[in-house]
Amino acid sequence: MKKLKHLSFILIAGLLALGLFSPNVYAKGHTVMIGFTGPLSGPAAQYGRDNVNGLEMGIQDINAAGGITVGGKNYKFALKTYDDHIDPTAAVNNARRLRSRDGARFIFNPVFNTIAPMMQINQQKGSEFLMMAYTSAPEVDAMKNPNTIAIPPPFSVYVGSYVKYALEKGWKKCAMVVTLGAYGDGWRKEFESAWIKAGGEIVADQPANYYTETDFSAQLSAALAKKPDFMLIGGPSATTGLVIEQARNLGFKGEFFMVDQAKLNYIAEVNFNNDLTKMNGVTGTARPRDLAEEEVIEPFLKRCLKDYGRSATSENLLNYGAIRILAAAMEKAGTVEDITAIKAAIPEVLPMDAKINLLPFIDLWGSRFILPGTIQKIENGQYTVPTTTFWWTKSDADFKKAVSSIPDIGNTNVNVPLEGYAK
Repeated sequence: MKKLKHLSFILIAGLLALGLFSPNVYAKGHTVMIGFTGPLSGPAAQYGRDNVNGLEMGIQDINAAGGITVGGKNYKFALKTYDDHIDPTAAVNNARRLRSRDGARFIFNPVFNTIAPMMQINQQKGSEFLMMAYTSAPEVDAMKNPNTIAIPPPFSVYVGSYVKYALEKGWKKCAMVVTLGAYGDGWRKEFESAWIKAGGEIVADQPANYYTETDFSAQLSAALAKKPDFMLIGGPSATTGLVIEQARNLGFKGEFFMVDQAKLNYIAEVNFNNDLTKMNGVTGTARPRDLAEEEVIEPFLKRCLKDYGRSATSENLLNYGAIRILAAAMEKAGTVEDITAIKAAIPEVLPMDAKINLLPFIDLWGSRFILPGTIQKIENGQYTVPTTTFWWTKSDADFKKAVSSIPDIGNTNVNVPLEGYAK
């Protein structure tokens, strides 16, 4: 027994010497630990993986460039991931583990249902972490959490664009089959309010759990019985593709608007083997190829195919951009631990060179990055020219200045100031 205890002591001492046993080795050493908790199994697993893949690519590039230098020390980045199955309790437990055991002061999560409870613990004294929220839910901004950064534009950008388009088409009746949960509930509520205010009618509201279900025939049959002109659908891309397919099989010939979580190019590739004719009349957020200049985006797209065997998504691009911004802000702030100073330094490093950060992150507004929101439609078997919305510019002069500050990629630019956001 004494010999066994002696061997255990030697083993632990060896692990400590190698830096493999200390729970705070990444915070105290020369590695910045980045945490992630999200869906890595089940129907939404690929959505979670897309976020992780973007972080991995960003970290690879940061490290390949030599890392960052802060206080005369060189730091490399590492990523620790946990599956939370979109369970709020699991997400909170994962966040606590990432912070206390893995030393992560920056934790990414891509589902508002789990982000919200994590925001209840990220200001606890001694265990603070920066909540890197990959969600467009405007509720994140309303929570006024100083230790949070929301990465994509608020989904209100897309609500306004969809309502405008539907009115131009002369449509009246909308049916909604949107994912359950706080994010989907928020989308349904805001779209319904905007559509009714514009004179439209919601003839059916049949929410479904896109994270666990694969058969949506009951909800779709109930919605289609009301003979809608168009449908608002969506959640994770894979199951959104099933909704489109099942609705077409049930005889629906109208058009679809997708919530911003669902991605056109993912569904076209994975669900329909790139047969775009099966997606005629579907509008959603623009594909990555149309979000940046060709010479910048093409190498990224090829890399995604090579490393992950599938096309890039905006989750890849936005998370890639977010981690590159964090790294630059750490160097600017002169710290890898003080999350308040790091967040405060972010506006000073924006905008970044497109060769480093592919998307035009313009600024940080409160707890949300400012960058345009872009939608696109598949029509006649082709992707249309995207429409890019500038949602933070109040005046025509501000709009023109914002447009001139980003690369001209041939998109249609519009100025749609959002209440509560426009400066």
